[in-house]
Amino acid sequence: MVVCGDDGLAHRLAAELRGVYGEQVVLVVPSSGRDVRQPVVGRARAASAALLDRVRGVGAAVNRANGTGGEPAGATQRVLEAAELTEAVLAEAGVERAAALALVYDDDETNIRAALTARRLNPRLRLVLRLYNRRLGQHIEELLDQAAALASGGAPAAGFDASTTVLSDADTAAPALAATALAGTSKVVQTDGLLLRAVERQPPRAGEVADPGLCTLALLSATSNDPAGADGSESSGEQGPQLLPDAAAVAAATGRGTVVLEQVSYSGPSLPAGRGGVPPIASLFSRRLRWSLAGLVGCVVALAVALTVVTGEHFLYATYVTLLDLFAINEPALHQSTARQVLQLLSGLLGLLLLAAVLEALGTFRTASALRKPPRGLGGHVVLLGLGKIGTRVLTRLRELHIPVVCVEADPEARGLATARRLRVPVVLGDVTQEGVLESAKIHRAHALLALTSADTTNLEAVLYARSLRPDLRVVLRLYDDDFATAVYRTLRAAHPRALTRSRSVSHLAAPAFAGAMMGRQILGAIPVERRVLLFAAVEVGGLPQLEGRTVGEAFRAGAWRVLALDTAAPGERRQDLASDVPGEDGGASSGLVWDLPETYVLRSGDRVVLAATRRGLAELLGRRRRERAGA
Repeated sequence: MVVCGDDGLAHRLAAELRGVYGEQVVLVVPSSGRDVRQPVVGRARAASAALLDRVRGVGAAVNRANGTGGEPAGATQRVLEAAELTEAVLAEAGVERAAALALVYDDDETNIRAALTARRLNPRLRLVLRLYNRRLGQHIEELLDQAAALASGGAPAAGFDASTTVLSDADTAAPALAATALAGTSKVVQTDGLLLRAVERQPPRAGEVADPGLCTLALLSATSNDPAGADGSESSGEQGPQLLPDAAAVAAATGRGTVVLEQVSYSGPSLPAGRGGVPPIASLFSRRLRWSLAGLVGCVVALAVALTVVTGEHFLYATYVTLLDLFAINEPALHQSTARQVLQLLSGLLGLLLLAAVLEALGTFRTASALRKPPRGLGGHVVLLGLGKIGTRVLTRLRELHIPVVCVEADPEARGLATARRLRVPVVLGDVTQEGVLESAKIHRAHALLALTSADTTNLEAVLYARSLRPDLRVVLRLYDDDFATAVYRTLRAAHPRALTRSRSVSHLAAPAFAGAMMGRQILGAIPVERRVLLFAAVEVGGLPQLEGRTVGEAFRAGAWRVLALDTAAPGERRQDLASDVPGEDGGASSGLVWDLPETYVLRSGDRVVLAATRRGLAELLGRRRRERAGA
């Protein structure tokens, strides 16, 4: 396996392949003396310096930081430093002989250029690219797969052997981050494509009976006495979450929160669902402007009635004359009655008021596409810090759930400002570490704070300041390093024991999906369970003795994997990517998936199922089938 990247995701991915799957890995990283292109790269490099040292020499420490335990025998890694990813560097990394190549640079152009070169060097190479641009990613997938087919003289190889997979760490992590900010308030979506639905629940109160949903995916470390649980402290040996527990473990886990699979709904505060590039009419006409127009119409009618009484003319004619006076295009009433002259003067004055209203309307239209400010009286919303790649995707997901959001961004040129403007989301421009910025975002009335900037220290400082304003505020902060997250969590829990604190690492959430794609598996999504990850994958039952010929109940292995759904489509009619469609409201009928499989159903070789699995469980279940073929 060859992994090329310039930030923390590359190191996480290399550790995942080596520690979980037992693969031989070549890690290509920028040379130590190369200038940093973007601040996020510098942050990731500084935060992952210790991790890189462990990746190079001490595999057990890396796996402990990632929750993977010991390193499988035979797993090795070679680190290659290169200023630029050229054809010579790819050849030196062994792309011609590699099974898969992951290009996870933060720059889309670098990944695309390297993918084209790698496909030419090895047409049967499995490619995994990190691209933020979704539409471009679809075209690149088609182009590289077509190139592989032409190079092999026919159709692409069966399965995933020469496939191209385009992933985005932002798209992978955004559902989990959005769900973390809302968990505990209602049922929320936690996986990509709305295909998989998971809900975090607090422990039931005395006398209440917990609804198990379709199945229980995990037991949280949170208890009724410690609502924050031991989140972020698994690596320190404290009680952590239990993934894929059996029925006995669920029954014995009194007072612990759970993550269950069930139907999605949201009952919290919401914003109007209006979207699109054209702002709604109500936003174009301010309240003051609407009242001015209403008053103008009333004045015109009153003047027309008065003119009818004075001159005896018909009401429509009087209205016409009034409008002429209003627009100053009528002749002066020099030799007419005093009442007529007074009415003409009033009409001219009304014309000046109309001009003022028009000028305000022009200003309103001019600023209709500008950033909105948080409205007065706003409450129960989510304050989102940072509108970079991750923050933009999280913002989109929150608005899809109709969750009120106020964004805070220091960079006036941030990529997410256009999205916020299009979605009509209030934005506060300013440095979140400066006094008064969070107050402008109505943090004292917010439901949760999502600190998703690329700097760990900025996120921490914002959370500490927000807690000083609102001690019980629910906070979710983005932290790269596991050890740092553990220390931060312990301190915040000690200072605010009744407040909910969560920390998430984007690379930690994204690495399993990238690793699964490199192994040729279809990873549908990943949900965080505190600082651990639970994967959902679509697999073929054929060739897997742990599944083939067994019932659903017999195939279940606690703490490793569990069969959730069956693809009922015929083998020739199955969609290659189950996550590409959004199922219907019935929980999957339109996708051809049956979620309520009986425990007695016998899995056959031609079936395709959706699994929930831990990282190590998925690696144990699937492994590398090409090794089995080579051994045979």
